[in-house]
Amino acid sequence: MIKEKYTNITNSTNASMVENKVVSFDKINQIETSFRVHQDGFVGIHYQQGKIEDEEGFKKAEINLKLKRPYPFELEKGVRSSDKTEKPFDNKQILDAAKKVLNYLHKKYPDYTFGGNVSSCFWEERMENSCGMDFHCKDANSSISLFFKHKDSKNINDGNIFYTSRNLKLKSFYKIADNYLENFTKTVEMPEECLIIDKYYGYTSLLRECLSLEKIKNGTSLLSGKIGQKVFSEDLTVFNDVSDKNRWMTCFWDGDGVVPKGDKVFFIKNGKVIRGYCGKKIAKMYNVKTTGNEGIDYCDIPGGYHNSMSLKIGKKFSKELLNGRLAIIPVQSSGGGFKEKGDYTMPVQIGLLTDGEKILGRVPPFTIVSNLFDMFGKDFIGIAKYNKEIFNDKVMIFRCQKGNL
Repeated sequence: MIKEKYTNITNSTNASMVENKVVSFDKINQIETSFRVHQDGFVGIHYQQGKIEDEEGFKKAEINLKLKRPYPFELEKGVRSSDKTEKPFDNKQILDAAKKVLNYLHKKYPDYTFGGNVSSCFWEERMENSCGMDFHCKDANSSISLFFKHKDSKNINDGNIFYTSRNLKLKSFYKIADNYLENFTKTVEMPEECLIIDKYYGYTSLLRECLSLEKIKNGTSLLSGKIGQKVFSEDLTVFNDVSDKNRWMTCFWDGDGVVPKGDKVFFIKNGKVIRGYCGKKIAKMYNVKTTGNEGIDYCDIPGGYHNSMSLKIGKKFSKELLNGRLAIIPVQSSGGGFKEKGDYTMPVQIGLLTDGEKILGRVPPFTIVSNLFDMFGKDFIGIAKYNKEIFNDKVMIFRCQKGNL
């Protein structure tokens, strides 16, 4: 009988802001544990919220062996730990930051109403077993999520600014907020060429789905039959990266306890589809090696996916990539997304024009019209180096068609 245990500890603190005032302060301390007992190709699982002695947890897991959950795989071994904690805000700093943010913004922009929250999150995860595994991760961050509304607006809110860091500096946040608000009410014309600049995470959902090895093999992926083919831009490289440098509030192992060799596995390289991602179950089904992307499930056997879906960053900053052109930030967009065949439409209620560093004004409402293969193919401009002026993050630039709203 082999014993295995997952542990997740999350402690979060949040100061909420409504209509230019701090209205509440909340703390949540959460611990969850998954006790697992493996025997004869089956696993008994007991999920526990809150503290419990190991002896009791494993006893309950052993009883659940009768449910016959199959897990016919050898458990992983190894010892590794990672602590990425820097200087997250403590309770007093969170309250002080919320008051300072509201004071700064309301004083400088009296025509706006502000709300949102200032928060900190401490996160810790561990996976261990009696075969010799002990994997352990720690991380923490502080965040400001700010909603703003102009006094003449009929919207519930006009946009939001999200800023997060392991070592948050209010001066850096103020620079971004000033960039958004100084020209927010200034109207500008829509440029002839419609370029979108945004964090790339919101545009990779279908790409992630298409890269599932199971879907590729059973013919339900748009990338089925395209392994080995160059179907995207030369500048597009997609991979799973669990290195300390790249990870953000997540662990380096997957649900099977697998760590990719060298902490990285490529799915698309310079536009060419290399492979799909999978865990041990799907790898066994198709007689391939796991890519270390099985999802972690505290209540059941591993399932789903665990994949950072990182896009390789280019060598240029946003303004350099644009090369004199202007791009639009979709500040407020909703009611669209990818369709089954890869077509993409997204109504943009509020879009801001930028040269890649400075926000210049507000464009008329429009609809982004594109396609998965165009967005990451002929219309893909690239992934810019870290953009600290507007996003405090990595950004993607792509060309699209303009539709009416």
